[in-house]
Amino acid sequence: MADDPVFLITGASSGIGAATARAAAAAGHRLVLAARSTDRLEALAAELGGPERALAVATDVTEWDDNVAVVAAATETFGRLDVVFANAGFGAARGWLSETPEHWRAMVLTNVLGAAYTVRAALPALKETKGHILITGSVAGRRGVAGSLYSATKWAVTGMGEAIRQDVNDTGIRTTVIEPGGVETPFFDQPNPEGRLRPEDIANAVMYAISQPPHVDVNEILVRPTAQAN
Repeated sequence: MADDPVFLITGASSGIGAATARAAAAAGHRLVLAARSTDRLEALAAELGGPERALAVATDVTEWDDNVAVVAAATETFGRLDVVFANAGFGAARGWLSETPEHWRAMVLTNVLGAAYTVRAALPALKETKGHILITGSVAGRRGVAGSLYSATKWAVTGMGEAIRQDVNDTGIRTTVIEPGGVETPFFDQPNPEGRLRPEDIANAVMYAISQPPHVDVNEILVRPTAQAN
């Protein structure tokens, strides 16, 4: 329906992003799906209802203009924006000599600046709807991890979530940092389905946060597998 809430997800083509898109669609949201890989993105949009319910927009979150464009696509196509999930990100091997400097640069730009750009671009539309901001953090953003620049980017995301919360405190906008432990996603090279969470588990946490009444703001959700030691 024309007044159904609109949910924008970056990093939507796989893993947590795709699982959240499916959960949000099942709950009645219209979707704006953003990622760099358009083939899987377009297939997901078709699965979730096509142009009337789900829009696929090729987006590189490290580019400011791409963030502006995907928010504009949401408001011009659906007339509003209610939830933005800054979920795009990727990791790196542990060890200060284990990755190339180029990989590090791309990761920091995506995980930190990309999330900040997405939220900044979405804020004016979210103020109109008293919407909800979610950012994907990590258990690695709550504890130190030896040799992990990825962990440092997620510490930045934890701080970003609180900085944004304070900045929008009088607008009606809610903010949530979702902090997964090990999740069975393309992030890992080797499958370990018994020892990790499923993307759907994190999608459930997202849907819990946004389903709360307007006066309740769940600021952080830390979700670990039962078997994860730290």
